Amino acid sequence: MANEVALTADQIAPVFPELAEIYDGVAAEALTKGEAVYLVAASGTFGVADANASGKQQFRGIALNAAAAGQSVSILKRGHCYGFTVSSLSYDDPLYLSDTAGDLSTVAGTLSVNTGRVVPLSDRPNYTAVVYIDADWLRTWA
Repeated sequence: MANEVALTADQIAPVFPELAEIYDGVAAEALTKGEAVYLVAASGTFGVADANASGKQQFRGIALNAAAAGQSVSILKRGHCYGFTVSSLSYDDPLYLSDTAGDLSTVAGTLSVNTGRVVPLSDRPNYTAVVYIDADWLRTWA
């Protein structure tokens, strides 16, 4: 998919950690920092989300650290996040789960799963663009 939002894994971090909703979980498979994750209902663990893979078509947040299967992972459910390349996007552009596993995109994947928006910070004069993540844990997508 050509519209993926690039990320720099070592820069993925909450902008305002004191205001963010961050939860700890266990990885179902290898996770890379910055990947979109879904909840594996049968095991209660988190795997790599994918808008075109049955069962993975949900969004529970962004992995804030890399983790191997069985290891602890922190998940940003709601909040501002550094590390995504959004300079070519406009403020308020919506972001979606991609058909490429773990990625965010500027266009909806096979199943339209909203993940967040591009928002400005108040640092003048540039107003740095970051991603605002808002995972809807109550919604059923598939």
